[in-house]
Amino acid sequence: METIIAFLLFGGLQLAAQDMQSCPMHKEHMKEASQHQADVEKHGDEAMGFPHDKTTHHFRLYSDGGAIEVTVNESKDSQNLQAIRSHLTHIATMFSKGEFSIPMFVHDQVPPGVPVMKDKHAEISYSFEELPAGGRVRIKTTNPYALKAIHEFLRFQIADHHTGDTTDIAAL
Repeated sequence: METIIAFLLFGGLQLAAQDMQSCPMHKEHMKEASQHQADVEKHGDEAMGFPHDKTTHHFRLYSDGGAIEVTVNESKDSQNLQAIRSHLTHIATMFSKGEFSIPMFVHDQVPPGVPVMKDKHAEISYSFEELPAGGRVRIKTTNPYALKAIHEFLRFQIADHHTGDTTDIAAL
């Protein structure tokens, strides 16, 4: 019985892959996805003040919130190191005030979680922390609705920036 179920599942996956390839809009969908990624990178470079290809972004989910981390790829890159720290300090200040215009510009949409994060901004703390090769915005809350919104926001960032970070909540 298990063999039959496995065979049917495998066959179904193969058919789904063939259906995607035979979709008359497949190439257009792929082109749109590629263009969206290029736009995210271009807008990110403009908004952040440093190039995405010389830095690494990570988004972490924690039981009390999460973190946005950015580091330089080259340890001697002092110009981008300073730009990262300046940008993340600015982000912590803006987010503390319920101002999320930068992620909305970068992603060309309101990221999931932002409406609640705006509404609950007084119940969320944002603090900048220096890292040896960059910085981090640590996000914390005790409000369960705000916590859920923070996790939605960070999971969206992971997906849209293609960081490959885990979407699981890490223990502190």
